[in-house]
Amino acid sequence: MGLESPVERASERVHEREPPTEAARIFYSSEENNAQRLSFPLRNYLNMIYIGTIGIGTPPQNFSVAFDTGSTDLWVPSIYCPSPACVNHRKFDPRLSSSFRNSSRPMNVVYGSGRMSGIVGYDNVQMGNLIAVSQGFGLSTLEPRSHFDFASYDGILGLAYPSLATEGTTPFFDTLWEQDLISENVFAFYLSRGMKEGSTVMLGGVDHSYYTGELHWIPVTRRQFWQISMDSISMNGKVVACHGGCQAMLDTGTSLLIGPQRDIRNIHSILQAQQTFAHRVTIPCDNKNTMPDLVFTINRVNYSVPASAYLRQGNRWNSYFSNLDWMGQGWYQNEPWTLGDVFLRLYFSVFDRGNNRVGLATAV
Repeated sequence: MGLESPVERASERVHEREPPTEAARIFYSSEENNAQRLSFPLRNYLNMIYIGTIGIGTPPQNFSVAFDTGSTDLWVPSIYCPSPACVNHRKFDPRLSSSFRNSSRPMNVVYGSGRMSGIVGYDNVQMGNLIAVSQGFGLSTLEPRSHFDFASYDGILGLAYPSLATEGTTPFFDTLWEQDLISENVFAFYLSRGMKEGSTVMLGGVDHSYYTGELHWIPVTRRQFWQISMDSISMNGKVVACHGGCQAMLDTGTSLLIGPQRDIRNIHSILQAQQTFAHRVTIPCDNKNTMPDLVFTINRVNYSVPASAYLRQGNRWNSYFSNLDWMGQGWYQNEPWTLGDVFLRLYFSVFDRGNNRVGLATAV
């Protein structure tokens, strides 16, 4: 999960409370067992993060969580956390749950612009009418950086591969599969564009009404993140980045398109972009209508991202491109691109754990 930058976060409104858990829509039920395919609503917060509600414990304590394919662990703030981020959010109280089980295992998770430290606990986690029994999750005891202080969500639900999970825990999605709560080892995302409502995460199958055309399948190249091979990135038929091929990660927890500094600078140069302050890059307003599509070629299929998607309007048009050098992360040329929500709003995405592949199709 890249998470939004502190610059973006500073412009956000104060934390919005998530409403109580909504009933998820079941679009398929198995006649052989209780396994099902379930569509669960997400809230689009300012085109920056997609948030849903889960319940933890008996009786359930509700939390808003960011659904993140760029990380694996599930965690929420706890009553043991004195950080301002915890004070500003809902906190899990294990004393109020009759099904909670403690452990001595630590959890430490580092994101692009934030981190948390905590302890691992086990309790029932409810999402819609699915209940993962004795799910391992983190109770944060420290959220030291200001990124989380006024975040629009309480915690994070990771959906990357188990190899990235904290020792002694099984990821939430894997628990659903192992406990026969879903009928296929698949989940999918439809991310709304601008609208607060309408986004959804699908567990255990795919609702085909959310995309047009056919799904194009792409093999996963590294079973940690949802990492794939990308052929090239072009504008006006000319390759501008990812020359000779590169790697990319599909990350619902990142709002931006993130790449190596050299490639991002080249794209910004083509767009006649100007860097203003605090790493913010703007585009002259009169250039917006003449900006070319950015075309990601993946497994020989072209996925176009128009200027209306990779630019956002403020006092001037701001770029949705970034590199990690401004965060001191040491972004090297051979590191994978991150295709965040800018890309995933345009393309319905299917994450197939059973076959270790990703499916993309044009979102409706």
